Amino acid sequence: MIGAPHISVLLPEVVRALKPKAGGIYVDGTFGAGGYTRAILAAADCRVFAIDRDPSAAAAALAVGQSFPGRFEFLPGRFGEMAALLPPAAKGRIDGIALDIGVSSMQINQAERGFSFQKDGPLDMRMGGDGPTAADLVNTLPEAELADVIYTYGEERASRRVAAAIVRARAETPFATTLQLAATVRSAVRPSKDGIDPATRTFQALRIAVNDELGELERALAAAIELLAPGGVLAVVSFHSLEDRIVKRFLDAKSGREAAPSRHMPHAAPAAAPAFTLPSRRPITASDSEIRLNPRARSARLRVAVRTGKGGAS
Repeated sequence: MIGAPHISVLLPEVVRALKPKAGGIYVDGTFGAGGYTRAILAAADCRVFAIDRDPSAAAAALAVGQSFPGRFEFLPGRFGEMAALLPPAAKGRIDGIALDIGVSSMQINQAERGFSFQKDGPLDMRMGGDGPTAADLVNTLPEAELADVIYTYGEERASRRVAAAIVRARAETPFATTLQLAATVRSAVRPSKDGIDPATRTFQALRIAVNDELGELERALAAAIELLAPGGVLAVVSFHSLEDRIVKRFLDAKSGREAAPSRHMPHAAPAAAPAFTLPSRRPITASDSEIRLNPRARSARLRVAVRTGKGGAS
C-alpha cells in the first residue's frame, strides 16, 4: 500500500537555480513522482528528459507525458548512466540537470519494498528490480565485511556490534523481513538521546550498498560535465553527509576551488581549466516553513554549479 505522496524537497529553489527557458532542454535524473519535472515544464516552454530505475515511476511518467505532450520523455534506467541513456544529440546541449539523491518517501512508505524499519516487509531495498537484495547481503557477507559496510555507508559507530549480532542471529534463522533485522540491530545499539531509531544507520548503509548509490552519484556528476551546455546548471539535493561530501568535493575540484597546496610542497602542474563556477560554496537549505510541512527537508542540502564550457571529466 502506498502512503503519503512524495514531496519534492527545495522545489522552488531547484527551479530558481535551473532558470528554465523556452526551448531549453533539461534532465530530471531522479524522476520519482515527477515533482521537479512538472515544475520545470510549467516554468517555461521547454523539454525534459526524466530518468528513474524504479519501475513504479512509469505510471507517474505517463501522467506527466499526458499533461505536457511533446515536451517530455521518460528514460528507464540509472541516473549514473544518463550520458548513455540520453540521445547522442543531447551531449553538450543540456541546459540544466536536477538530481535528488537517496530514497523517496514513496519507496519508504511501501512496506513491500523493504526500505522501512517501522513496517514489516521483505528485506529487499532495491530501487530497481535487479541485483542482490539487502537480505542477500546480511545473510552472506562475512562479519568483518558486513561491519565495514555498516560503518562506511551508515556511519554507525557500533558497526562491529551490529555485524556480530546479525551473524549470530542468521546462524539461527536467515533474515527475510525488515522488522526481523530491525529488532536485531536494536538489540545491539543503545537508543540515542536525539530519538533517532537505532536501526536507522544500518538500514541506510544496506540501502546505499544494495543500490550503489554513491557510485551512481559519482558517475552522474562526471556525466554532467559531458552533457551540460556552457551556462548549463547542475542542481544536486542530498540528504546526508556522505552524499553531500561527494558533491562538495567534486564541485570544489571542478571549479578550481581545491585547497591550496602547502608552500613547502613542490609546485604541481597547472590545474585544468575549471569546468564549473559556483554561485556559492554554501549549500541552500530548507526554510522553517518547508521543514514544518515536510520534515524530510530538515537534512536537505542543495548545491548549484554552472558549466563554464571548459574543463573535462577527467
